[in-house]
Amino acid sequence: MVFARAFAAVFLAACFLTTGALAQTYPNRPITLLVPFPPGGATDAIARIMQNPLEKALGQTIVIENVGGAAGMIAAARAARAEPDGYTILIHQVALAAGVTLYPKLSFDAVKDFAPIGLVNTTASTLAGSPTLPPKDFKELLNWAKEPGRTVKIGHAGIGSYGHLSGVLVAQETGMKASQIPYRGAGPALIDLLSGQIDLTSISAIQAAPFAKDGKLKVYAIIGRRRFVGMPDVPTLSELGYKKLDIDFWHMLVAPAATPKPIIEKLNAALRTTLADATVQKSFADGGMFPYPPEELTPEAAHTLLKDEIKLWHDVINANQITAQSQ
Repeated sequence: MVFARAFAAVFLAACFLTTGALAQTYPNRPITLLVPFPPGGATDAIARIMQNPLEKALGQTIVIENVGGAAGMIAAARAARAEPDGYTILIHQVALAAGVTLYPKLSFDAVKDFAPIGLVNTTASTLAGSPTLPPKDFKELLNWAKEPGRTVKIGHAGIGSYGHLSGVLVAQETGMKASQIPYRGAGPALIDLLSGQIDLTSISAIQAAPFAKDGKLKVYAIIGRRRFVGMPDVPTLSELGYKKLDIDFWHMLVAPAATPKPIIEKLNAALRTTLADATVQKSFADGGMFPYPPEELTPEAAHTLLKDEIKLWHDVINANQITAQSQ
C-alpha cells in the first residue's frame, strides 16, 4: 500500500512537471486555427481579423484552415479528435450549440470534448422585412402577421443557421404562423426579401443598415442584447417584451478537452491581448460586432455560455420538430 501511494505521488509529480515544461515552451511551432465554414462568411472574416494580432501575442504563425460541412460539425469533430497540445484550436459559433441536437449521432460531445479558451464577440442581427410590407413598426407587424389566414414567409440561410433558428424562435415567441423557407446562404434570401418574394428574414445589422437607410427594406427589431449603433432607434425584441429573444450571435475559441490548463491560460491571455488590439476593435465596430467585456473573457464564462446555448436551441429545435433534413 505504501509503495502504491509512493508510486502514485511520483507519477503525478512527473505529469505535473511534464505539463509545466510543455507550457513553458508553448508554442514552438505554427498553430492551426480551424474555421468551420468556407471562406467569405462571418466566422472566416472574424478569424482573419484576429489572425495577425493573435500571431503577435503568441509569437507564432497562425494557419487558418477552412473545414466546411454539416453546419460546422465536420470541423468541430476534427478539433475534438486533435492532439490536446494547443496546436489545433477552433473558432465556432451558435451552430456548435445547435448542432448537438440537429445531428444526434455526432462523434463528439460539445461540452465534454472541448476546453473553451474564451468568448470572442457578438453580432447584432435584425428582424428585417420586405419594403413592400404595409406594417411600419413591430406592433403593426404583429397585427398584420396575425390576420386570419395569414402565413408569414420567413427566409433563412439554411437549416440550422442562426437566421433559421432565430426566425423560428421569433415565430414561436410572438405567435406568428410562419413558413420557414431555406436558401443556400444569406445572400439569396436577401435578394428575395428585397424583391418581395418573402416577407421577413434575420440578417446582420451591419448588412441591413444601408438597405434600410435607402428604403429597400424595413427593420422591425434588433435580435440581440443591445441596440445597434447604426440604427439607434430600432428596439431589441427583449425591449419589446420578448425576453426569450434576448439572444446573441456569438463566437468563441475552443481547444480539445485534455489540453493542459497552462496552455489554455496562455491562449486565453493571447485572446485577451488580441481583443484589446485597436485594429481588431475598429474592425469589429465597423462590422457591427461587440467584444465581450473583460470579466466575461474567462474559459469558465465560455463554458457556461455553451451549455446554456445547447439547452436553449435543444428546446427550440425539438419544440418545432426541426431536423438537419427539414424543408
